[in-house]
Amino acid sequence: MDDLDYGTTADTAPDPVRTASVEAARRALTSTGVHLMPPDALTACTGSDRQAWDRFCAHWDDLSPDTYAAEGGTCRLRRFGRFSLPADTGEPSLLPHVPFVQPKDTNPLYVQVDRHFDPLTDAFAADPVLLSLLRLLGDLAGGLEQPAEWSVMVHPFRVIASADGQGKPTPEGLHRDGVTLVSSLLIARRNADGGESSVFDPDGKQVLATTLSEPGTLLLGDDRRTLHQVSPIRPLDPGRLAYRDVLVTTLTAR
Repeated sequence: MDDLDYGTTADTAPDPVRTASVEAARRALTSTGVHLMPPDALTACTGSDRQAWDRFCAHWDDLSPDTYAAEGGTCRLRRFGRFSLPADTGEPSLLPHVPFVQPKDTNPLYVQVDRHFDPLTDAFAADPVLLSLLRLLGDLAGGLEQPAEWSVMVHPFRVIASADGQGKPTPEGLHRDGVTLVSSLLIARRNADGGESSVFDPDGKQVLATTLSEPGTLLLGDDRRTLHQVSPIRPLDPGRLAYRDVLVTTLTAR
């Protein structure tokens, strides 16, 4: 797995670093609708050491097949979980598992379709890295809206591609998720080429194009003002499978 540099822990990460990173992300989200947070800033904001990160990444080896994506020829594994995130406490609470339904007019492949995915494992839902990330995302989303509570959707994905197969991270193409804040955290890439993330404004002007290549890189978008897509991946070595692991998390004001 690719290396991720950790310089601090939760006990030693200086508050000014976190404050500066949050303020920079908020400024970018309000001005351009998108922000790319590098791994060192994420580390300072979440206080996760290398051992904690490795434990977190291991959850991606326990995902389940996405049968809906398979119907379109894409090999994708995933799970799904919901949390509530009160603005006053910033403490995430896991909600009962339900089918996933995207808002109307956001995903052309699954218009108001109940999609049944396996829930997050208990260990995943209680992982300190995940909970710390959700607290951070609540702080960032607070620069866009100030609701009493956020509705949080957590989607760990693994997209797999062979030399003769499709590896489409976003089989629906350019789209919105119908939320306030959308984020994509790179967990790992192995033997993968492609996977470029593109963000556009409503007029079709490209705001950002980047390939998430370093684990711990966090791409953030104001979903009310932007649309996004990710290009297919393919194997660098055609004799081996390509993998792209990400965590997509969305926050919607309630």
